[in-house]
Amino acid sequence: MRVILFKLLGASLLAGSLVAGWFWLDYRNFATTPMELPEDGLEYVVEPGKGLAVIGRDLEGRGLLASSRYLIWMGRITGSTARIKAGTYQLTPGTTPEGLLKQLVEGKVAQFPLTLVEGWSFRQVLDALARHPRLKQTLTGLSDAEIMSRLGYPGVHPEGRFYPDTYRFPQGFTDVAFLQRAYRAMEERLAYEWERREEGLPYRSAYEGLIMASIVEKETGLASERPAIAGVFVRRLQKRMRLQTDPTVIYGLGLDFDGNLRRRDLENHTPYNTYRIRGLPPTPIAMPGGEALHAAFHPAPGNELYFVARGDGSHHFSATLEEHNAAVVKYQLKGRRKVFSSSK
Repeated sequence: MRVILFKLLGASLLAGSLVAGWFWLDYRNFATTPMELPEDGLEYVVEPGKGLAVIGRDLEGRGLLASSRYLIWMGRITGSTARIKAGTYQLTPGTTPEGLLKQLVEGKVAQFPLTLVEGWSFRQVLDALARHPRLKQTLTGLSDAEIMSRLGYPGVHPEGRFYPDTYRFPQGFTDVAFLQRAYRAMEERLAYEWERREEGLPYRSAYEGLIMASIVEKETGLASERPAIAGVFVRRLQKRMRLQTDPTVIYGLGLDFDGNLRRRDLENHTPYNTYRIRGLPPTPIAMPGGEALHAAFHPAPGNELYFVARGDGSHHFSATLEEHNAAVVKYQLKGRRKVFSSSK
């Protein structure tokens, strides 16, 4: 009788071991097998207070997860059940339940991009922020001065103060936090260039270099020409010549500019009309990128004082007014001579 009992006990233990082994293998297969996700991935929102059991049942009910029970077990085994973080997650093809749990515990929420483009004005920046569906809007209806105060920089003119780049942020990121981040990025890059600037530049401060960089940004069609254009403007400042650059005039016209710059516009008195004022305008006219900033603080050497667009994005540079006027006839007037005089 005892022998029979031992045999039965042995058989039970063996059967139990086989069952446990099967469950363990099935569990490991579940944990490491990619979920049934769409080809372009899935955006999944975990609301605050949403636990792993609710997440598992939701994903299983949508046919994305093979077993919510195994996911719950995984959370208990790893001690992750109470460590789930709320947020918007991007689940990509190939994500396993194991990877999903790690993502939820580490809070690796989806990051959404927004690009600030070199040469944009502050108005264009605000328009881009207002149109982005992932940003939390808090600045609607505020004036520029109110916005800068909200950012923590009261009295600072906003033009040119934000570094153009692609920024990534989570769902619900505020427009204030976004602008603060871009502002700090410009401050850091500007300080870097100012500390490493060439000697003898006609800038009294890093801010004047920022103003110059914004002009270089708006005047340049080819990135390779930025140092040469900066060189022309720096030499004109050093010689106390007017900059005579159209982008500053256009900026000064504001909403009155209709896309066509006329001679009367060049005679219009604004603080930004560099055909009438000497030196730099009072503020930047756009957001300069890194290359324009570098060019403003490291202008190309030479004796050129003028440049004219060739019509293909590049410029012809001249050292004398006579040579410049000849280039204007060639590239702007297509060889048709007329009474013309320019110092740009």
